Amino acid sequence: MISSCSTDKNSNKKAIKWPDATAPVAAEKAHQRVIHGESVDDPYYWLNDYFKKGADSSAVVAYLEAENAYTDTMMKDTEALQSKLFTEMKNRIKEADESVPYLMNGYYYYRKTEEGKQYYKYCRKKGSLDAPEEVILNVDDMAEGFPYYSVSGIAVSPDNKMVAYGVDTVSRREYVIHVKNLETGEILKDRISQTSGDPVWAADNKTLFYTAKHPVTLLSEKIKRHSLGQPSSADVVVYDEKDNTNYIGVWKSKDDKYIFIYSGGTLSSETRFIKADEPSANFTVFQPRIKDVLYNVTPLADRFLIHTNDNAKNFKIMEAPLDKPGKENWKEYIPHREDVLIEGIDEFANYLAISERKNGLTNLAIRNLKDNSQHYLDFGEAAYTVYPSTNAEYNSDVLRYGYTSLVNPSSTFDYDMKTKEKTLLKQQEVLGGYDAGQYVTERIMTKAKDGVQVPISIVYKKGTKKDGQAPLLLYAYGSYGASMDPSFNSGRLSLLDRGFIYAIAHIRGGEEMGRQWYEDGKMMKKKNTFTDFIDCGQFLINQKYTSEEHLYAQGGSAGGLLMGAIINMAPTLWNGVIAQVPFVDVVNTMLDETIPLTTNEYDEWGNPNNKEAYDYMKSYSPYENIEAKEYPNLLVTTGLHDSQVQYFEPAKWVAKLRKVKKGDNVILLKTDMDYGHGGASGRFDYLKDVALNYSFLLKLEGITE
Repeated sequence: MISSCSTDKNSNKKAIKWPDATAPVAAEKAHQRVIHGESVDDPYYWLNDYFKKGADSSAVVAYLEAENAYTDTMMKDTEALQSKLFTEMKNRIKEADESVPYLMNGYYYYRKTEEGKQYYKYCRKKGSLDAPEEVILNVDDMAEGFPYYSVSGIAVSPDNKMVAYGVDTVSRREYVIHVKNLETGEILKDRISQTSGDPVWAADNKTLFYTAKHPVTLLSEKIKRHSLGQPSSADVVVYDEKDNTNYIGVWKSKDDKYIFIYSGGTLSSETRFIKADEPSANFTVFQPRIKDVLYNVTPLADRFLIHTNDNAKNFKIMEAPLDKPGKENWKEYIPHREDVLIEGIDEFANYLAISERKNGLTNLAIRNLKDNSQHYLDFGEAAYTVYPSTNAEYNSDVLRYGYTSLVNPSSTFDYDMKTKEKTLLKQQEVLGGYDAGQYVTERIMTKAKDGVQVPISIVYKKGTKKDGQAPLLLYAYGSYGASMDPSFNSGRLSLLDRGFIYAIAHIRGGEEMGRQWYEDGKMMKKKNTFTDFIDCGQFLINQKYTSEEHLYAQGGSAGGLLMGAIINMAPTLWNGVIAQVPFVDVVNTMLDETIPLTTNEYDEWGNPNNKEAYDYMKSYSPYENIEAKEYPNLLVTTGLHDSQVQYFEPAKWVAKLRKVKKGDNVILLKTDMDYGHGGASGRFDYLKDVALNYSFLLKLEGITE
């Protein structure tokens, strides 16, 4: 049902009836940032106090709770709609379900969800799917009593008798590693805190390697070795990363022969390795880090393969002898191509599955290691996403991959790389009678202001008119080279069925169109990300998909930075904007090395201690560029325990916007006091956040049911 709405002729936006409530006003306290000879007032800096040692955080909590109460009041008339949306979306999910089992070291592993349960059970069967079920981890029971519960890095020992796993109960991505005896069910006394939750077993079944985090910055800074039965205080540091701009991690090769340590930033990387059956050995540097060169290593039976961008913008594959891995011994195996980005490889004893990207679309190439012949899988759809799934067995000729699109639910296939036969194992079941034929997907291109062609993926319900009156939600991310590929979302149907068009702008800063696409949307070219998005929005208006009074935007994290930038640059283009966990206080965050992830991000945003980077960053940072003008209606969401984008960034941003902005459009801030960057951990609870977001959009459209 669509209720009537009047239109404010002066603003050309819908005049929505909001409750008569007074928005919170944040206190202002004197604070100055002084750098590069410039003094900048930051009266809301005190909102950083929650995690500061010794600080009184009561005023921070009181302010966030006042904002939550205000949001609840302003959205109170949508409570019934939120409840309806939640139930609607939840009812599309098959509650009692199982993942497709995969074979690893003699066992079939799978996850099982049960009716009414928020989490899952991680299970296995020995040798056959007809064998008795063994529940390895009952996360439904483990999570009881915790507002948030996340399990990471589940790793079974080579002898199949132990499982190591990480647990985060705070939502700051800081995991405690535990070990369980699968024969007795006993949880061992071994308890390793402040980790990335990535345990890796050596071949001896008693040695674990893991990544240790700094207790304050949460940077991954050390790789340690743990012996079962010993206190974690006795763990040995096997690698200590001295470059605080790099991320590090540890992993084991698919053939179980090697353990690798990876250290990498945006521009360069380095790998070390040992044989898995020699856990006490010193790690050998594969190839010392080279300026502006990234590389990843994949071991085969007779050689190493190296995926690298060394003199290859879109990456190439090199090969090296097992006993001579240095760059001087690298030989070209798969050459660089200007129009194809090589994203990665999955190795098997007889084949390689190569993930590629061309013209913004993902592809899978299969290469025979014996004769180097190669062929591609065919998918026959305009916009889709394909990716290698769980392929744990090295000695297999079958590739498991996932496939989805904006209209096709996620599907799991097995592909026989020898016979080229494709088998559908499972397609996500959407309860309630979903018919893909009732929806239309398009992929169009628009020209950015500098002439670059930017792809847009679109989906809508059949019968939706392109007369400029349809509401349209435009989504993007545009950072870190992360590609926002089109995929199915059953919750999104609740928007499409109410007349919304949904679009993804594949803007620069991602890697959809190759490595250059990423490099043209970072550092001193970051503004291309924002102008691309604005150009996409304007194009959709020009083509009559929607109009200014019906255009909405959404983005999270670095995509939240995008939201903050576009409302400063083009405030009248959007009727409403949803900014989720938004990175909006760029300069102040990048100047504070005590904040988690700051130093890791210098190669993405720049280091503001350098004046040129500071000036450019300051010219687009949303918090720095708020002006006395009308802004669109805004819903901002965050999590108190967010370690990726701290809660105080959106809180400060909202406080400053409220003080400075003109007009009657609303600004709402919703802080989840129990969660962090990823929101709720339960498989249904997160839908409450989605229902709030959708209700905000629907309210602005006057849609009440």
